[in-house]
Amino acid sequence: MRLLSVLYLLLFLMFSCKSNGITSKENKMIPVPSENVDFAIAFGSCNKQYEVNDLWDDVRNQNPNIWVWGGDIIYSDTDDMTKMKQDYETQLQQKGYDELIKSVEVHGTWDDHDYGLNDGGYEYVKKDESQEQLLDFFGVSKEDKRRQRKGVYYSKLFKTKKGSVRLIVLDTRYFRTELTASKSSNRRYDPNPHAEGTILGATQWKWLERTLGDSTADFNIVVSSIQFLSQQHGYETWGTMPNEVDRMYKLIKDSKAKGVILLSGDRHISEFSKKEIEGLSYPLIDFTSSGMTHSYSNFKNERNDNRVGKVVSKKSFGVLKFNFETQNVIMQMIGDGNEVQQELKQKY
Repeated sequence: MRLLSVLYLLLFLMFSCKSNGITSKENKMIPVPSENVDFAIAFGSCNKQYEVNDLWDDVRNQNPNIWVWGGDIIYSDTDDMTKMKQDYETQLQQKGYDELIKSVEVHGTWDDHDYGLNDGGYEYVKKDESQEQLLDFFGVSKEDKRRQRKGVYYSKLFKTKKGSVRLIVLDTRYFRTELTASKSSNRRYDPNPHAEGTILGATQWKWLERTLGDSTADFNIVVSSIQFLSQQHGYETWGTMPNEVDRMYKLIKDSKAKGVILLSGDRHISEFSKKEIEGLSYPLIDFTSSGMTHSYSNFKNERNDNRVGKVVSKKSFGVLKFNFETQNVIMQMIGDGNEVQQELKQKY
């Protein structure tokens, strides 16, 4: 009788653990987040590898399913690949981050400082070599498509028993054409009046149209290193290429993709931007989270007609918590000590 009781207990534990698991497309087990959240993404950007990052324990405490780099993983700004490799090695050994990558699946893209050229684009002479350094840092296999093509864009589907999330990671550096320098002392760049300017390039655009158009996921998370909906500040933004902005609006609407949310970084501030798009059944949100080791602490004001809430100019990272049954997403900016600096809830 005692033996039968033990067997029943073992069977119960086996099926309980199995039913609570979340798997990626490769069926790798992922821990279940707490607080009745079905899936959680933590993300951040602007991380100087040579400075202390006090947020890694807070990231782990959020119990995310995945961590996503929004760019500027390191500050290298070099065409010396030996130096860049050393900078990535420093980041891999950074206290706290070394613990995170042991338990959390890591994804992401680059921005200008890990790309190798400040505000750089297609003109950067070592972009191919830099791409290899980034892929090595992520531990991307030699058989991965990113090893055979130009640019670091890619997509991955995460399935749970309740729903799914597709992560779509863009490359806003490799193909980006020249920006239009501003004649105003208050701005760095002005919108490019010519339709031939591009951020993603023809090949990546075709890939994105196919990827988003074919997606049946409950949520589609698009990672852009630079801001999309905040377009008026005069620094790097999709707003420097109005033709690319219009193309993205049209794609999101025509694709019929569910729950598209944009994640961005770069600015050393965090903010929520939100816009109603004609023909889209839900508002488009751009969640900016930046930076992790340093922030724009002297920030006072800048125009953003799509801003929701306030600008947070303290060090932070972002978290998205998904509930597939209610189709709700809780988006939070988290600071040191797991302080919730600002929160936005959206039903899809």
